[in-house]
Amino acid sequence: MSVIYLLLSLSILVAIVFFVAFIVSVKKGQYDDAYTPSVRMLFDDELVNEEQLNQPR
Repeated sequence: MSVIYLLLSLSILVAIVFFVAFIVSVKKGQYDDAYTPSVRMLFDDELVNEEQLNQPR
């Protein structure tokens, strides 16, 4: 029975560590990129076209 208490407390501790790491990354601006997703599809076509032009025929 004591193993269950040990594993439960250890899992709660790990969850708290991951939650704190997530909060720190959000506060540092890790997820603030709002521009790139809106134009990513425009850049993908250019990369495909450049790769096709560089391939020998």
